[in-house]
Amino acid sequence: MKLIYECLRIRMVEEKIIELYPHDLIQSPVHLSIGQEAVAVGVCSNLLPQDWVFINYRGHAFYLAKGGPLPQFFAELMGKRGGISKGKAGSMHLAAPEHGVIGASAIVASTISHAVGAALAAKIKGENDRVFIANFGDGAMEQGVFHESLNFAALHHLPVLFLCEDNGLAVHTSVSERQAFRIPQLIESYGIPYYETLQGYDPEIIEKLAAIAIGYVRLERGPAFLKISTARYREHVGPGEDLDAGYRSAEILDQWKNKDPLLKSTSLLESYRREISAEIDSALEFAFNSPQPTLQDLLSDVL
Repeated sequence: MKLIYECLRIRMVEEKIIELYPHDLIQSPVHLSIGQEAVAVGVCSNLLPQDWVFINYRGHAFYLAKGGPLPQFFAELMGKRGGISKGKAGSMHLAAPEHGVIGASAIVASTISHAVGAALAAKIKGENDRVFIANFGDGAMEQGVFHESLNFAALHHLPVLFLCEDNGLAVHTSVSERQAFRIPQLIESYGIPYYETLQGYDPEIIEKLAAIAIGYVRLERGPAFLKISTARYREHVGPGEDLDAGYRSAEILDQWKNKDPLLKSTSLLESYRREISAEIDSALEFAFNSPQPTLQDLLSDVL
């Protein structure tokens, strides 16, 4: 049940963000992972401390699943000096290199090539015990750097897992309006093994499939591709719901929610909630008590 615990922890952290957001305590835009937690938890359960994950701007779940500290996370979102980047990064540019979380970016698809570059560096240096994860949404696959990165990783046989969280949307635009290619055929045209699951609500299924994909990368020292279908419950950016925007239906979203293990009512989940609530309260106390940045901090750590 550890996987469910970790999924619930991420959801409760983001539910707390929703609670805090109207009070102007969060000093940056937020892209919530509610509904997609199982992807991060299932994948990261197969990673070693030396493995790196290159996350995107919807990165809270991967940050937490890979071991990023929670007190510094809240402080960062509040723009405090006690944050992981001293309040300068906010939600969209999270990074915790000591935990293998390499900086996110607000630019779609921009960190995919960074993962490939890191994998190349590891190969050159003979670091044969490391795997690099390029995490992106399906909207990133229309970007040129995505195709360039696939080609380069395949050509140079690099230990990188291309991980697509496929919620079928690029902001409000469905995949049918964006992609003329078929993803499995595209990936296989580069000679890259392709893995897929439609059950992105189940962390155990994801853990097992990710173990196969990551195991291939770790053993063969070459690239693989893993696509996980999922659903984001909240709006593209912000804490609210946006079903009134008309680009998706409540019926489809309800189909996902009906399979969501975190929405079941069990005594075990309630026990987990009490434990996680205490951790969140402690982390928030740290964040609230962290000092505000000063003018002297403005140019600190700038090279």
